[in-house]
Order: sequence, then C-alpha cells, then structure tokens
Amino acid sequence: MAFLHDSIREVLPDLSDVAKDMLVETLLALGVETYSDLQYITEADLLSALRPIQARKAVAAWKVKCQDTTQDSNSSFSIQEGASSLPSVSPGPSSSSRSLSPISTSSSASRSPDVDWADTFDIPWKKFPEELIQSLERGKRPSPQKRREMVRIVVREMMQKSSDISKRHSTIVAKKIVATYPKSLQDVIEGDIIGSGYHSLVKQLQNRIENAKRSTTPKSRKRKLHAESDTDEIPAEKRAPIQDTYGCIKWEMKFMPLGETAESQQQSRDKLKSLSKQNAPNQDVVKQLTRSTFYIQRKEVNNGKEIKYLLEDWPFLFDEIGMAVHFEELTGVSLKETFVRNLDLKGERLLNYLKTVAVNKSKRLVQSFTNIQLMRREHTGPSGDLLEMVLLLLSYFDEKEDVMFTYVEDTCLAEEVQMDQVPLTPTIVVCGQSCFSAKRWMLSVDRMIVQPSITSFIPALCLMFGSFYVFNIHYPVVLASTLEFLQRCFFSINPERGTKVENTSKSRLHVNPRVLTLIQDLSDHEWCS
Repeated sequence: MAFLHDSIREVLPDLSDVAKDMLVETLLALGVETYSDLQYITEADLLSALRPIQARKAVAAWKVKCQDTTQDSNSSFSIQEGASSLPSVSPGPSSSSRSLSPISTSSSASRSPDVDWADTFDIPWKKFPEELIQSLERGKRPSPQKRREMVRIVVREMMQKSSDISKRHSTIVAKKIVATYPKSLQDVIEGDIIGSGYHSLVKQLQNRIENAKRSTTPKSRKRKLHAESDTDEIPAEKRAPIQDTYGCIKWEMKFMPLGETAESQQQSRDKLKSLSKQNAPNQDVVKQLTRSTFYIQRKEVNNGKEIKYLLEDWPFLFDEIGMAVHFEELTGVSLKETFVRNLDLKGERLLNYLKTVAVNKSKRLVQSFTNIQLMRREHTGPSGDLLEMVLLLLSYFDEKEDVMFTYVEDTCLAEEVQMDQVPLTPTIVVCGQSCFSAKRWMLSVDRMIVQPSITSFIPALCLMFGSFYVFNIHYPVVLASTLEFLQRCFFSINPERGTKVENTSKSRLHVNPRVLTLIQDLSDHEWCS
C-alpha cells in the first residue's frame, strides 16, 4: 500500500527503512485500508513499532491531515457521519489513547482475525534499567550484562502473552527492538551489517525462552520445541540448488549478452586460451574477454563440467585476474579488494579479541596460540597477522586446519604433490614447514593443482574462497563456521537465508549460531589499538 509509505514519510521523514516497514505491517494488522482510517489510530496502537514521541507525532499529524481532507472532500459527509458516533477526542495523546483504543482494537479484530500476538506486542521499554535506556538513546552498544538483562525482561513479557513461543515470534520481537535502536543493537562489525542485523538477538531470545521453559516442560516436548525453533529443514532434493546459488546475484544467465553470438563467444574463449600462454598478457584485455564470456562460463560450470576440462578451456578462471572478474559478476563483490578493505577495518580487532579474550576461555585455543607464537618467532614474514588470525579462527571454532591447508616441502613441484592426501574441496597447498615460513603457495581444487605458484597468502586465500562460489562447491562441514565467518565479515557476502554448507541431515537456513556468537562478542569487545 503506497499511501501508507507516503503518509509515514510525511510525518517521520528520518525513520529508518526497517522501522518504516514494521510500521506499515502494524498499520495493516490494525485494519488500516484507506488514508482516512489513519484518524482512528491511537498512540497505544503504534508503541509496538515506534518510540512514544514518534507515535505522538504521527497520530497528531494524521488527525490534522484527515480533518483537512474531510472538510475539503465532496464525499466527506459519510465519513463525518461515521465519526460522529465516536466519543469526543481531546487533542492530547493520552486522552486520544483512552477514548479510541477500544474502537481501534475491535476494528483490528474484525478486519484481521489472524493477527498474531507478536505483531502487536509492546516492547516493555519502561521496564528497562535506566543505564540501558541511556545507552540505547545515545546510540551506544549496551554492555553484555545489560543486553542479557534486556533479553530477560522482554522474554518475561512475551511469556505472559503466550506459553507457546515460536522462533517466528522471537524474530518479530527482535526485529522491532533492533529497528528502534539499530546503532546500539544491530549485528554489525565496523559498519557492516551481518545478515539481517537481528539474528543474534533472535538467538538470545530463543535461548532465554528455552532456559525459562526447562523446569516446567516435559523432556519429549522440549526436544520438539528445540527442533522447531532452532533449525529449519528443507527437503534433500532442494538443498543443492540453494547451496549453489547462495550468495549469488547472477548464478545463471538465461540469455546471451546483446551483440554476442555462439561464434563470438568461441572466438573470445580462444583468445583467452592464447593469452594464457603469454608471460605477461594484457590484464585489461583479459578482464574484458573474461567478462564478455561470463555467460558461457556459467553455463559450463552449472552443467557440471569437470575441473580438468575448465582448467583447459578457461585457464584464467583459476588465475587471480580471471577469478576476480567472474566472482564479481557472480556475487557483486570485488574479491580481493573487499577482503583487503575489511581486513584493514576488522582484522586487528578480531586478532586482539582472539588473543586477549577468547584465549582465556578455551584450553584448545591456548595451545594453538602458544604453538603459533613459537612458529612466528622462528619465521617472521609478510601476512603474519593474517595467518595468525586464520589459524586462531580455525582453533576457536574447533575446525580442521588440514582441510584448509596441506603442507609440502618448500621445493615441491605441482606434479610432485601426493594428491591422494589432499581434500577434494578447494585447499591451499603450503610450500614449507609452516604457513609462516612458506614463500610459495598452490591452489588445489578437486585434487588437482590448478594454480601452481602463488607468491603471497592473501591471493592464495582469496582464490581458495572464490573457488567455492565460482565452481559451485559447498563448504565442508568441518570448515563451515570458519568459512562462513570469513564470508560474512571479510568478503561481505551476507544472505539472510540459505546455506553454503554441504549436505547434512539438518541444513540451517539462517546465520550459523556459532558465527553469530563471535560476531556479537566482537561487537561488544572494546579495546584501544
């Protein structure tokens, strides 16, 4: 309903898009169908979507606007006749709320009988501690302790409304809270919103609800509730397409680009193969040809062409230049540029958190940190902090380093790598005893060395990560959290739903909860560089 968006924009021009959408949903749930219906809205009706002052502004403005429209309209008689039966209304917002609330409620019930309690749930702002309100109003992130206290208060109010609270209810409530104070509560790292921005609050609400129910719910019922609220299952036959297209904006092109023919695509393919044999091909030409043949590249990848075939016919797909072009067309993200920018913004904060906070919570992480420090003393080189960050991330999530890295002798050639010991998924082959001592890297995909000589770690990591998307490869379960964290925080690919993780019995359709926990802890982590 366009008139609702216009009417909101007129009275609250600075309202965020998320808050506007929520207000529209609230008004529709109340039964608003025409502009004149807005004159019957009260402050109390809007408190589930707006702050009190915002609600008062909107109600006052709509009443004046509707009165002006009524006086000027030729059809005003019928509206005035309907309004004459209503109780008299004084200008003040509190009296407006008292006099019209019963009528608004009955209108809502008659027009929208299926309205859920969560849609009209009032966030108990007045019950929040003063310190928390001060943080929220000033746009500051509340301390973890105050955030947990907020969650306890909200859940207590929710459970008074219903004893059967689903994940959908928690999502609606979390969305309202975050929309009201996005600067303080959104899932964000250095300005980048992670997923929808409110998944970590949904998770906290769900966990609190489960804890509150634990003492009163029979065990069989508890397991059922946990399964319904914590995961969303999809049929097995539908998982592959979801995982293949996850994070992509142009996964499959239905039509060949204008001006292109099958012959011109083949000619460009042949030119690229010829350029790949040159020692220093013109990079601009390679980029242009790779971009112009994106259509046929996607067709062949999506039709399941083997890596061996793709390496022969599209050698630049496995090169830093060609993969960057294809990845950007596919996802809308600049592969290396995005990673480097986010590394500058977030890398130091993440490494500091892992080394000073997370390390005190895990014996495993302590051991990994100690080993890494020993290796760094023996071998100091470029990208040391990045290597340490990735290795500590793997340890933090308790995931398999040997699935991301395979180690060979520093003089080892591509044909000498024992491929039966290398994972099928994209893997960085380290030429050296450790990541810190290596001067050369290789990339393996489908147990084939597709890039035999990479001179630094950043392009090696970008090529490895990009391969999952370019070649429709799913994240292995044993690297799922590490790869999703890198995906969201460093490569800026933030789908709200879906998964890139290979087939499992239960495939999560939202942000990985372990990744959410780290994101939330990082958001709360304050430090001075």
